Amino acid sequence: MDKLKVGIYGAAGYTAGELIRILLHHPNTELVCAQSGSQSGKKVYETHTDLFGDTELAFDAELDLEVLDVLFLCKGHGESKTYVEQTTFPPNLKIIDLSHDFRLKAPGNEFVYGLPEMNGKLVKGAQKVANPGCFATCIQFGLLPAADAGLFQSEIHTTGITGSTGAGQSLSPTSHFSWRNNNMSVYKAFTHQHLGEIGESLEQLGGNKPTVNFMPFRGDFTRGIITTSYFDTEVSEAEAFEIYEKYYAKAPFTHVTRKNPDLKMVVNTNKAVVYLKKEGKKLLAISIIDNLLKGASGQAVQNMNLMFGLDETTGLHLKASNF
Repeated sequence: MDKLKVGIYGAAGYTAGELIRILLHHPNTELVCAQSGSQSGKKVYETHTDLFGDTELAFDAELDLEVLDVLFLCKGHGESKTYVEQTTFPPNLKIIDLSHDFRLKAPGNEFVYGLPEMNGKLVKGAQKVANPGCFATCIQFGLLPAADAGLFQSEIHTTGITGSTGAGQSLSPTSHFSWRNNNMSVYKAFTHQHLGEIGESLEQLGGNKPTVNFMPFRGDFTRGIITTSYFDTEVSEAEAFEIYEKYYAKAPFTHVTRKNPDLKMVVNTNKAVVYLKKEGKKLLAISIIDNLLKGASGQAVQNMNLMFGLDETTGLHLKASNF
C-alpha cells in the first residue's frame, strides 16, 4: 500500500513529540505536516531536540487537510472539540484525538473509544477514535478482565503514581524539577477526570458501574505509571490468573506476569504488564505502562494501524531501557 499521509494538529507538546518519533520510523506512514501556532516556521527538531538529524520538517501554522489520510489531534483538553466543531473535514479523513474531549458517550459523539484490548473490532471500522487517557488506560488493564467475568463484589480502591510528563509540557508549579525532585503529592482525590471513561468501560463489559475510589499521585520521575487496584471477589488467585490470561491472550502489547513488576519493564515501550495477588477475599491487580506511549501516542498509533487494516504492532516494536 502507499504510505499513509499523516498530519498532527498541536505538534509541539510531549505526546506529539512521541508521536513524531514513532511516525518517522513507521514503515507505512509519511509525516507531511505538523501544526503548531506557537512554533510555526521553526524546525521540528528545534522544539523536540532529540529529533535533530532525523527530520528537516518544519512546523506549519495551518494544516492542508485535503492531502491527509489521517489526522492526530494533540491539543489540550477543550481545544480538540472547538477545532472539530469549527472545521470541515474531507469525507475520507480519519481522525484520532488524544485529548479528553470525545472519550465519554454523549448524543452526537461519533468517536469510538480507542482501547484496543476492549474495542479493537470497533476501532477497525471507525472514522474517528478517541484515544483513552493515560491513567484510565493503566487502571483499566487491571480491571477489564474482572468486569468481563463479573468478579466485583465490592467497591474498587485504586492508587496510581504518574511521572511528570503526565502533566504536559506547559509549565506549572508542580512540574518544575525543583518541586518534583524527591517529592510526591496527591491530587484530584476521588475526582480525577479519567474516572468517567473507566466507569463507562466497566459498565460496557460487566453491565454495572462499580464505584472506583481513585487516589492519584504525582511522582518524582519523568515517565511511567504504576497503579494498584483491589476489590473483594470469591475467585482464587489461580482462577483470577486464568481469567486475565484468557482475556489478554490475543492482545499483543498487554501481558500478565506472575512476578511483581516494576516500571522499567515498560518505560519507552507500548507494553502494559499486569500482576495479580490474592489476600483473603481481596484481589490486587498491579498495572504498569509508559504514560506517553501505551498511555498516549503509542496507543494512538496502534489505533491508526487498526483503522487502516495494518498489523496493530507495526512501528511499535520498542525496547525498554532497563538501566
